[in-house]
Amino acid sequence: MEFGLCELIHCLLVLSVFVLLLLVVIAHVTAGMVDQRCDEKDKYFLSAAGLNEPFPSLSDPPSLELSVVVPSYNEESRLPVMMEEAMDYLEKRRKKNPSFTYEVIIVDDGSKDKTTKVGLGYTKKYGDDKVRVLTLVKNRGKGGAVRMGTLRTRGRLILMADADGATKFADIEKVEAGLQDLSPKPENMAISCGSRAHLEKESVAQRSVFRTFLMYGFHLLVWFFCVKGVKDTQCGFKLFTREAALRTFSSLHVERWAFDVELLYIAQCFKIPIAEVAVNWTEIEGSKLVPFWSWLQMGKDLIFIRLRYITGAWKLEYPRKSQ
Repeated sequence: MEFGLCELIHCLLVLSVFVLLLLVVIAHVTAGMVDQRCDEKDKYFLSAAGLNEPFPSLSDPPSLELSVVVPSYNEESRLPVMMEEAMDYLEKRRKKNPSFTYEVIIVDDGSKDKTTKVGLGYTKKYGDDKVRVLTLVKNRGKGGAVRMGTLRTRGRLILMADADGATKFADIEKVEAGLQDLSPKPENMAISCGSRAHLEKESVAQRSVFRTFLMYGFHLLVWFFCVKGVKDTQCGFKLFTREAALRTFSSLHVERWAFDVELLYIAQCFKIPIAEVAVNWTEIEGSKLVPFWSWLQMGKDLIFIRLRYITGAWKLEYPRKSQ
């Protein structure tokens, strides 16, 4: 009996090692499948006059105070609510403080609806210096859309904001305060993340046992494989200094739901300070995330993120800024 148990344990250990080695091989071999190239058309936006104008580069010096990047996939119905709230806030802030300058970049991630048309309506209303639409030739996923938009920003600070408007836009002041508290000097590297962690107890009461199990399982995987010290990595409301955005997005590979985790993993590898700030958040109908399959995909991505960096399949980039 004792001998049989020892044999079983030995077999399980061998199987575990085999599975781990298989995962390492798969992660390493498939790492090169990530295509970060962009189509030539993705480098231009349509001006208010209807002309194709080239986007600037994140490596250029900033020329505005704030850039807001809004990843949008089939968001023609939800985008107007978010944009009305955001533009109302930004315009009022500019009137109070004329030195405050901003831009909103709506990234249409290969939508099949009228997302681009809705976005261009705001370009015509406010001008292409304030609202620009980046229409991607193909769907890249939320992470890919955020990355493509961020690489074309002009702001000293860069905010990532979801098109559903789940987070109150005025809460940018909270994440700005969190960024300021980090005192991002001398390299001006800092990230401030909006967080829904304070709402977790209430949300658990409204979830099924299965969804709650998946949520806590995902949190455990995030903590174990990638990011320590951040309770909510998935809130789509994150503020970066331009320098931190350049450093993290230059290395980003994941283009689907787990991209937030890779961004924060990269930031922690570079020792970029991260603040987590509680924000107001409301669940909005129409989410593109399918709980079980999306979380399964994210779980796989989390494991592969760590393995690909450990094996050297993915490397951290040190970008050079334009002079």
